[in-house]
Amino acid sequence: MSENSEAPGAGNPPGSEPPGSTTPGPQPEPLLFFGTTWVDHDGGYGLRRAGAAVGSLAAAVAACFVLRLAFQGLEIADVGSLVGILIVLMFAICSAVAFRKTWEGFSRRPADPAREANLRGLKTIGFVGSLIAYFLRTFKEAPGEQLRRTEYETALARYAKRRSSRTGNPAARKTRTTKGKRPKRK
Repeated sequence: MSENSEAPGAGNPPGSEPPGSTTPGPQPEPLLFFGTTWVDHDGGYGLRRAGAAVGSLAAAVAACFVLRLAFQGLEIADVGSLVGILIVLMFAICSAVAFRKTWEGFSRRPADPAREANLRGLKTIGFVGSLIAYFLRTFKEAPGEQLRRTEYETALARYAKRRSSRTGNPAARKTRTTKGKRPKRK
């Protein structure tokens, strides 16, 4: 979210403004596959949500197929049942953790970014869980829309408050008449 307190293009050469910066104030943060269509649900927002749902489900199914082929390769290599069970457990646990962390990431920013960076490898192994979380979230909204909308509305409210507190010329207020004010005490 950018909070521009200047007029658009102030200090920038003509034509170098970022797209969508036609108004001063905070600008919405674009979402992956949705851009800023989530703000007003325009520009094919519904079709994009449907496409994201179908795409993430297709990717999850394809990923499960690839994992099945890898598991069959382990069976052909005859590595033993213990290794097969450990592999299945590893992917199941990693997918569950990835699902949970991805789902939480749609509604709030991580409290500890360093911890999230440490979990990146685990989430990569459990990518099927992340794809399923993405698929399920598209039924409610664009994934991450709730978080971005809350931040955007907060930034707009702060910007409006700052702008309203600075209206008028403070020097002109001092020269006004004291009509309607109490007389000073002696």
